[in-house]
Amino acid sequence: MALLARVMFGLVDFAARRGLAANSTEEPKTSGAPPPAQTEAKHRARRTGIRGETYAYWYLRRHGYTMIARNYTAAGSKGEIDLVGYDGPVLAFVEVKTRAGDLEAQAKPEESITPAKRRVLSRMALRFLNDWRLRQAQYRFDVLALESRPGERPQVRLYKNAFPLER
Repeated sequence: MALLARVMFGLVDFAARRGLAANSTEEPKTSGAPPPAQTEAKHRARRTGIRGETYAYWYLRRHGYTMIARNYTAAGSKGEIDLVGYDGPVLAFVEVKTRAGDLEAQAKPEESITPAKRRVLSRMALRFLNDWRLRQAQYRFDVLALESRPGERPQVRLYKNAFPLER
């Protein structure tokens, strides 16, 4: 399995050699008239986020994580956990934050994890532990920050045990 993770991350990393941002020449898959500029920007941001999560998934696999869930949501609950996986015996709930483009004008991706976001992630993690019957599992919250400048490979910062459970 480690060989597969190495190969897949190598492919994803090669594909990201010029950055993770969606090209402005890529058209969103919609029918009919072209969407307004604001909708197009949202589509590009969403595609960049998906690319960032895919990059993060294979990055973590390459570094020994065993993933068990991706984009976990629970009915009736607000929020989503991007990635859930084991790092050795510890269950890690991973929040992936991607920033692309002109990074000088933007805050660092990890700075967008506000106390409100931590509470939502904590609530979702407890729900996950309950749903999967892992109430006694040792767990932590990790943040994986990706910064992607145009024409460059993404810079990755992984913060293990980034914050405690918040209620």
